[in-house]
Amino acid sequence: MHEPFIRRCLKLARSGQGETGINPLVGALLVRDGIIIAEGFHAAFGKPHAERQLLEKCEQDIRPTDTLYVNLEPCCHGNKKTLPCVPLIIGRGVKRLVFGMLDPNPSVAGKGITMLRKAGIEVIGPVLPEECARLNRGFVSLMTRGRPWITLHRAQTRSGRVAQPDDSPLKITSPEQDTWSHAFLRARHDAVLVGIGTVLSDDPQLTVRYMDHPPEIIRIILDAELRIPLKAQVVNSSLASRTIIIRKETEETEESEEKVRRLRGKGALVITCPYSNGTFDWSKLWSILTEPKGDFHGIKSILVEGGVKTWEIFRRANLVDEEVTLVGD
Repeated sequence: MHEPFIRRCLKLARSGQGETGINPLVGALLVRDGIIIAEGFHAAFGKPHAERQLLEKCEQDIRPTDTLYVNLEPCCHGNKKTLPCVPLIIGRGVKRLVFGMLDPNPSVAGKGITMLRKAGIEVIGPVLPEECARLNRGFVSLMTRGRPWITLHRAQTRSGRVAQPDDSPLKITSPEQDTWSHAFLRARHDAVLVGIGTVLSDDPQLTVRYMDHPPEIIRIILDAELRIPLKAQVVNSSLASRTIIIRKETEETEESEEKVRRLRGKGALVITCPYSNGTFDWSKLWSILTEPKGDFHGIKSILVEGGVKTWEIFRRANLVDEEVTLVGD
């Protein structure tokens, strides 16, 4: 009887995709006599958590028989931007709570449930923990391994080709595959990553398309030598403000300083990272990409789209959590 309501929480939680930064995707419901009377979700980094949003906008008195549903264990700690949810849940008189999965954050990790039970609240769960963990796989990865969840996405022909013989782009996927990859891959990751070779050969936009209301996505370009053209689509118009260029630490020249200045003037974020033996220092890079700073709220999942050299770098570094290959004619 609880599963349909937890699935509704998961659907609500997805409304925050692309906006919550390193925070999890969370939805919440208040159910009375089998009917949803209030809903909430975590809309954006720094905004109220799902339970708080729901309870603060719900003007009705909460009855002892009402049930609060949430796909992630309520938090019992606060920070400068958000207040903990457990004290509010207790204070509003909630007497029954159903949760989807325990919070992997060591600061919570069962402590929220313990506090609720000590306050006399009936707590049921976990309910559909695998589905809940799947939705928040990036957050789980960040909390347990200190890095984003990484999906490698590639396309190849039935014969195994990924490009023309001269390495120029080759159209492989069908319109149906393109639609699926945008709606179920790009739209469900915080960032899409490519190497500078892909930018130079394809000049992609790296946006989410084929959807009525696509979420915003961050674009990450691995560009050790800062070869990105100033006319590239990812650093022009509205795209630049969500584009991150990763370059290697090196002694600046007048030319490189001017290029960085112009890229930042367009709105792009240019980040330096230690680099050796043809690869970046991944632990340092994850530290940079998962630390909120200013308007950048961090990322917890990355879709690696290419090209071939970039795929192999991630494979060799054992950084691929999931690989999706689309096969075309």
